[in-house]
Amino acid sequence: MNTHLVLLLAYLVILTLLGLWIGRQVKSSGTFFVAGRKLGPVLVFSTLLAANIGAGSTIGATGLGYRDGLSAWWWVGSAGIGSLVLGLWVGPKMWAVAARHNLYTVGDYLEFRYNSTVRGIVAALLWVGTLAILAGQLIALAWVLNVVAGLPKIAGCLIGGVVMTGYFAAGGLLASAWVNILQLVVLVIGFSLALPTALSSVGGMDGLLEATTQAGAWDFWGNGKSGWIYLALIGPAFIISPGLLQKIFGARDRRTVQIAVTSQGVILLLFAFLPPLFGMIARVQFPDLASQELALPTLLIMSMPVGIGSLALAAIVSAEISSADAILFMLATSLSQDLYRRFINPAATDGQVLRVARLAAVVGGGLGVGLAIILPSVIGSLGIFYSLLSVSLFVPVLAGLYLRRTGVPEALSAIGGGILLLLGSHLLTDGGGYGYFRPFAIGLVGAVAAFAIVHLIMRWRKPGLSDG
Repeated sequence: MNTHLVLLLAYLVILTLLGLWIGRQVKSSGTFFVAGRKLGPVLVFSTLLAANIGAGSTIGATGLGYRDGLSAWWWVGSAGIGSLVLGLWVGPKMWAVAARHNLYTVGDYLEFRYNSTVRGIVAALLWVGTLAILAGQLIALAWVLNVVAGLPKIAGCLIGGVVMTGYFAAGGLLASAWVNILQLVVLVIGFSLALPTALSSVGGMDGLLEATTQAGAWDFWGNGKSGWIYLALIGPAFIISPGLLQKIFGARDRRTVQIAVTSQGVILLLFAFLPPLFGMIARVQFPDLASQELALPTLLIMSMPVGIGSLALAAIVSAEISSADAILFMLATSLSQDLYRRFINPAATDGQVLRVARLAAVVGGGLGVGLAIILPSVIGSLGIFYSLLSVSLFVPVLAGLYLRRTGVPEALSAIGGGILLLLGSHLLTDGGGYGYFRPFAIGLVGAVAAFAIVHLIMRWRKPGLSDG
């Protein structure tokens, strides 16, 4: 067994044991869901940043950099821009509503603001989309283990599934928050050492500029399929993602939300430059990789000393696992709180809800592993999630926060119109869309238009209403 694999497996064991130990303190659904609403700025910052730097931000974005160059910045950069909106405006307002009305999940908020029908529809949709993003994290981990030790994709997905499910099912948000601190420390140290080492292997920035031969590689705004268009796909998802909002619900006060979320958004904007640079360096050294998503693990193993390479690989693993536990958070809370307690067993005790949440995490982890084995790529699986999330949730959540007279008809029309246009444009154009208007953008515009039309009709039927 090689050194890289031994170190990675040891690190995974440490993560699992730490999460299980913290999980012994979790005895109620309130602690599992929102950590008792006691998380300070450091814990909220670390758990959000760890969740946001995942498979797409490392393996996926490096693959885009390998293919398209610097314009791959927009994959992670769009998440940073969305995070700034969340931290400065949406997050604090959502936290205040959740704290005032003791809401645990985004489903709780949707029923509070609209009704149980909206809650149920969104919960069902998110289960489908969330499994896709969970699969993306596991695919990325499988790529790492494949390059490190030649493990088949199935084995890599299974190992990742066992680790993330083990510690999250035990401790929920509380375990995630503390484990994420360790993961974030490893991630920062690993990438801080890896980037200068990788640059030195091609003669620094000057050497990389001279060695880069692909057309448009240094075009920041767009090249190939990468560029500012990612802002429409990814930005909205990072403003209204249930996994991120529910982590915010665990903050101890409004100021914590503002500081923690905005700070991690700024870090994302800076971090966004790393994956394209890694990808371009890998393109120079390994121009004929079988898959662009092999670029980062191949670069770390083939071009770096064992110590630095292993630490950087552990950083990637940290990124994938930390994002995966955020996704399990969405799955567990959605099933136990939004579906089980609300529709199946309204009289459920706190202990029953906690058991269902843990069971949902295990089932969701298993389904994510199965989907990861089927889906071919990280970026493809993440695209499914971001598209579905944006067109179904973006309009109802923001309209519910800022338009007082918005009601159920508008919310349902936005969800239905967005999903129908997303699917219709995808089928009619084979996923290509019309120019800059990709299916996700068409779906989002459709959701806004459907909402606006129904809202105007409702105002016309009830004269004298006003938003405020």
